[in-house]
Amino acid sequence: MPHVNQEYNVPYTAGTALPTSSPMVRQTNLSLVLRHLRDHACQSRADIAEVTGLHRATVSNLVSQLVDRRLVQEVDTEHVGAIGRPRRPLALHGAHIGALGLEINVDHISVHGSDLGGRVLVERRVGFDSVAGGPDRALRVLGRTALEAVEAMERAEAVPAGLGVAVPGLVDVARGVVTFAPNLGWRDLPLAERLSASLGPWSVPVSVDNDANLAAVAEHTSGVAAGTPHLVYLTGDVGVGGGIFVDGKLLRGADGFSGEVGHLPVDPGGARCGCGRHGCWETKVGLAALVRTAMPDRAYQPADPQVSDPEGYATEIAGGLAAGDRRMMDAVARVGRWLGLGGSILANLFNPRVIVVGGYFATLAEWLLPHAQAELERLVVAGSANQCRFVASDLGFGAASRGAASMVVNRLIDHPTMIMDPPPRLSVI
Repeated sequence: MPHVNQEYNVPYTAGTALPTSSPMVRQTNLSLVLRHLRDHACQSRADIAEVTGLHRATVSNLVSQLVDRRLVQEVDTEHVGAIGRPRRPLALHGAHIGALGLEINVDHISVHGSDLGGRVLVERRVGFDSVAGGPDRALRVLGRTALEAVEAMERAEAVPAGLGVAVPGLVDVARGVVTFAPNLGWRDLPLAERLSASLGPWSVPVSVDNDANLAAVAEHTSGVAAGTPHLVYLTGDVGVGGGIFVDGKLLRGADGFSGEVGHLPVDPGGARCGCGRHGCWETKVGLAALVRTAMPDRAYQPADPQVSDPEGYATEIAGGLAAGDRRMMDAVARVGRWLGLGGSILANLFNPRVIVVGGYFATLAEWLLPHAQAELERLVVAGSANQCRFVASDLGFGAASRGAASMVVNRLIDHPTMIMDPPPRLSVI
């Protein structure tokens, strides 16, 4: 059980700075209760007090505030034993508070909107050539897509209290600036500021982050390896990015640019990458590389009118593999070996328990991952002592937008006083 500061009744660990004002203490305690209910559904007041170290009277007062504001609700009463007072379990609620996540990539925009309790309110993916027309056109479409999602969420009686955007590139998270997104052709784009300006009267915090980081958050929160403290996530899209969890925390690095695993130099004499260098891992395992060898008559084009996004290509290749197409099987085996080589580098560096693969990697996992796993085991330094394994994500191509919404929820839970009163409604025209 954590130590408790008796003056403020706030759990803390040695060396942790304590809140020094009543509003800060209230926010810290409210956040503690909400976070516990997010991670442990249906807990009683006594359960919360026991785990958090807060006094029962404090918990009761906090829960009353949260219930009054519909952020927490009581569920069916439980009886412990034949006699004694019944427990009244609590669950995260917040059906009127929404979180909106968007992903913009080379050839699509994905949308995921949920309420505070995790109920999905809107989820869709649309083909869109984000490169043609440059960032100005892309931002106009992104803003319009966001407002359409707000309208859909309002119909479900939830108003988003924040917007997160996932981008395939280097992001200065603190400023909301896309520093470099090679596959989009963006440099030093103040995405958060410009998107906020395009949203008109809908004034909410807008955050921007790397797509792989946000997809990793989604995987760590609700994916096939949820809760695994040491985890690497790999996107399987036009580009290849990585999100890395170490000791249960997202690894960002000194400047927030960690996880650019697609640009590991694995073949100095190889093909030119979108970043301008040659032989990056992305040129070996990205979807474009697979299509060039598996479907040489179909040069990969993001705006292909017949297959509007990577999911279409992956589905087409999966069909060929299921039918025993030899060219496709050879191409997937080659990509799988390169995937295992890069995975062994990550395993040697970070010693993760799992490498979760998303996007087209997950669609083709049945054929791809056996080759990748064999190569990883052959090349990893720890040999048989290494327990890392490849696993396929079950979140589909929308993991990054889901993760963007999850980050909004995390921020609201960390700062619950932002949502203690219902936000104003917005009518989208």
